Amino acid sequence: MPAIIFNDEFVCPVAPHRLFHGLFVDAHNLMPKIMPVVKSVDFVSGDGGPGSVQQVNFVDGYQMKYVKNRLDFKDKENCVINYTAIESDSFGDRIDYIISEVKFDAASDGGSKCTIKTTVCPKGDVVLDDETLKAGKQGHMEQYKVVIAHLIENPHLYA
Repeated sequence: MPAIIFNDEFVCPVAPHRLFHGLFVDAHNLMPKIMPVVKSVDFVSGDGGPGSVQQVNFVDGYQMKYVKNRLDFKDKENCVINYTAIESDSFGDRIDYIISEVKFDAASDGGSKCTIKTTVCPKGDVVLDDETLKAGKQGHMEQYKVVIAHLIENPHLYA
């Protein structure tokens, strides 16, 4: 089956550099503190630069145990990141990998316009059902919502 592509956009009241920092630069420290489902975020290889691999470990009883993300490109100045989810216990024999391309632009009100392109690459001829795709997308967006709420509540963080 060919890749499935989602394009999402949303705006939020948090400045691009703060949002980028919370979601992608300091995620290994921030996520376990503010997201109850995240047990830890560990570097499997690298130091946070391109080619680095991070593993997000989830608490027992969550719908998945882990996901490994490889950083493909990061531009802190322009708040752009591309990364690939290369492995997860939730992929099974259905998903090969998932590419995410994220960009935060400044909005006129001082907040951000977020553009996300997600490419889900199934294994072989697997047909992914809408429920699986929707669940993955919701989990991803929940991460953004939690970080945005935390940054709104803590305006000094990454200022």
